[in-house]
Amino acid sequence: MKFTKMQGCGNDYIYVNCFAENVEDRPALARKISDRHFGIGGDGLICIDRSDVADFKMDMYNADGSHGKMCGNGIRCVAKYVYDNGMTDKTELTVETGSGVKTLQLQVEDGKVSTVRVCMGSPEFRPAQIPMKAEGENFIMRPIEVCGKRWDVTAVSMGNPHAVVFVDNVDWLNLEEIGPAFENHPMFPERVNTEFVQVVDEHTLKMRVWERGSGETLACGTGSSASLAAAVVCGKSAARVKMLLRGGELEIEWNRAENLIYMTGPAVKVFDGTFDE
Repeated sequence: MKFTKMQGCGNDYIYVNCFAENVEDRPALARKISDRHFGIGGDGLICIDRSDVADFKMDMYNADGSHGKMCGNGIRCVAKYVYDNGMTDKTELTVETGSGVKTLQLQVEDGKVSTVRVCMGSPEFRPAQIPMKAEGENFIMRPIEVCGKRWDVTAVSMGNPHAVVFVDNVDWLNLEEIGPAFENHPMFPERVNTEFVQVVDEHTLKMRVWERGSGETLACGTGSSASLAAAVVCGKSAARVKMLLRGGELEIEWNRAENLIYMTGPAVKVFDGTFDE
């Protein structure tokens, strides 16, 4: 099986062109190839498929084989893959995901995609739609107990569930301990991605993320989008920020008139290879 490893701000996935390759058991393959010691190494598997409703389809699996509906860093790399490999000459693409069709704008330099702007959709704050077990119209800065400590959480869906927690310093956190406890908290029936956000200033946020099914990753596009939405509704930032991540920087903007969040960031090819299944 031929594959390409790509990364967006250090959020790395193995990409398979399923126009040419047949992958039958995708969850099992994701678990096998994501292993950083015995496999290729990555945060998961992304298959590029044909779509009846968009230019392409992204089928994403986390490192533990669980299915993911959407990945902001991953979808930028899908755009780079299909353009750089001559599968399209469009610089505005639509990609089908588990959370709907996303529109992408490609910035091309010397015939290759360098950055991509993605319309991430609208933030959802209603608990039933996230989903989470909570009463009320939203779950904004409300307490949850994790590891014997009270954390004020703002829950947001960006096509997948997020719990955003504002902290004084993200570098002090022991994510290996608290990350799994958040991920598997009983209030979130489908588990949850957790973003720990430090407000640097009105236009700058710093974030670490624990992704369900993958653990701590160097970046998360949907998590960055959820974090901006949470920061705005909590009065902690402007509607356009620079998001500082362990793997790089993203630009996140919430167009309040359209109620749409846009993410702009890099897409980088690491290497091509073949894998003996």
